[in-house]
Amino acid sequence: METITDVYHAGSRAVQDRVGVRGAADHVGRSVGRAIKPVAAAFLELQPLLVVGAAAPETGRVWASPLTGTPGFVRATGPRRMSVTGGPHPDDPLAAALATEGTAVGTLALDPRTRRRMRLGGRLHPTPHGFAVEADRVFANCPKYLQKRDSYETVAGREPGETRRTRRLTAPQRAFVEAADTFFVATVHGTGADASHRGGNPGFVRTTSPTELTWRDYPGNAMFLTLGNLAADPRAGLLLLDWTTGAALRLTGEARTEFTPDGERRVRFTVAEVLDTPGAVPLRWSAPAYSPANPSPPG
Repeated sequence: METITDVYHAGSRAVQDRVGVRGAADHVGRSVGRAIKPVAAAFLELQPLLVVGAAAPETGRVWASPLTGTPGFVRATGPRRMSVTGGPHPDDPLAAALATEGTAVGTLALDPRTRRRMRLGGRLHPTPHGFAVEADRVFANCPKYLQKRDSYETVAGREPGETRRTRRLTAPQRAFVEAADTFFVATVHGTGADASHRGGNPGFVRTTSPTELTWRDYPGNAMFLTLGNLAADPRAGLLLLDWTTGAALRLTGEARTEFTPDGERRVRFTVAEVLDTPGAVPLRWSAPAYSPANPSPPG
């Protein structure tokens, strides 16, 4: 198991201290380890979806991308090693990163059927059939703000369509963002990367302009890994999925956290580039049951 010093860097500590939760963060941080325990290994092998976050070596921009496959395409192949069969589409913004030895990656395996999720971060090693990640950090998150989707099917013949690249959100894309109940966020720090989940009732994330999104940071596990990373390095990538059609909306840019006098935290994300890919994911999920923990979005 890692020490607390290994788990948190200065950015996370600064946010924890500002919010006054260092003690709670230390308690939660003791659950973080480097080993993939048997229960975690069993969980990985059941998942058809893995979200990966990293910085693209060509541009330095941070992206979050979805990888899919028949359950078992992600599996533990050693005490600290997770292997992935397959990889991203060639035009994925992380295609080069996921083929480069030593890339710092954050991954998130999320199962809407059970409202469970697991995060694993480490260093990437290309393999003949995909890639492996040597884990530096492995831990589970609570089900808070995670919508339940009872089942999924793999849609035969669904292939990614042509990706539309822009530098601002179109009106349909803004509507898609504001109807979302889930998105994923990738962040980085000096020695690693992280992929995390954000959820809420539709409307919890807003677009204030074609180049800015904002959302309230709901109370969580007190670790502040994402906000801590942003305090140290503002680069970030967002991924929004259409859980029915498989469309993927990926955004890269920078984010900053605003702290209000009443203790609320709000994140503002400035868009640098938008990738919109129809049919990016071959999975079609059932309708969601919203988490009972979700606050009502502002009117």
